[in-house]
Amino acid sequence: MGRHLRPLRVHLTASRNLESGRLKSEPTWYRVVGALPPTTTLVRNSTGRNGFRPRQIVYPEDKLRATFYKHHPWELARPRIVLENDGRDGERWDWSKGLKQRGRQVDGESVIQYQLHLLRTTALTITETYDLARKQFYKIRLEEDIQRRIATEEALSTGAVFDKYYMDIIFEREGQVLQDWRTKAAQDLAIRKHRRNAAYSSTAAAEDAAVAGVAGPAEGSEGSEGAVGGGKVGGGKVAEGGI
Repeated sequence: MGRHLRPLRVHLTASRNLESGRLKSEPTWYRVVGALPPTTTLVRNSTGRNGFRPRQIVYPEDKLRATFYKHHPWELARPRIVLENDGRDGERWDWSKGLKQRGRQVDGESVIQYQLHLLRTTALTITETYDLARKQFYKIRLEEDIQRRIATEEALSTGAVFDKYYMDIIFEREGQVLQDWRTKAAQDLAIRKHRRNAAYSSTAAAEDAAVAGVAGPAEGSEGSEGAVGGGKVGGGKVAEGGI
């Protein structure tokens, strides 16, 4: 049905439906299509198997973001504030002041937005802007680390007691898992050695028993033959003496 629907007949059909009462109210597009009637078909024809594949959307920040997080993968592990109003919050900050913005956390996205600002406002290359933004980022991270150490020392000097750092807890758990694995592996190895030795000992015992079983009847048969032979000889002598 849609293939035979002409663009100019869409508005005409809607008008007739309104006049006949089949449509109770005008569609949202009714007046727009009446003022600007379409000149092509409303149904898209597929150009092949992948005719409706959407175009790839590429932003200039994508390449900068990929480069930064390739060189700083641990920045992705830092807690971040991901709440945004419309996805364009980075454009509301004055990046001419640098990475530090009042009310904004300094993270990898700050480096990217600052580098993008330098590319748009200066004649520097991507490598030069990346170096400038990266050096400023390192300086801020160093300042934060020094402030954190000083705050820790001050708290310890006043009697504060800190729990284990989350990385220490992770390392302890990993060490416990490795130790359990070593213990279990040693037990499995001991069981295998015991089974191997038991198999060898049972095989040797079976072989000794087989050898003893073969040698015992042979010796007994020789003794019986000698006894029988001696009886015969003795009998012969007695017989001869009697004669």
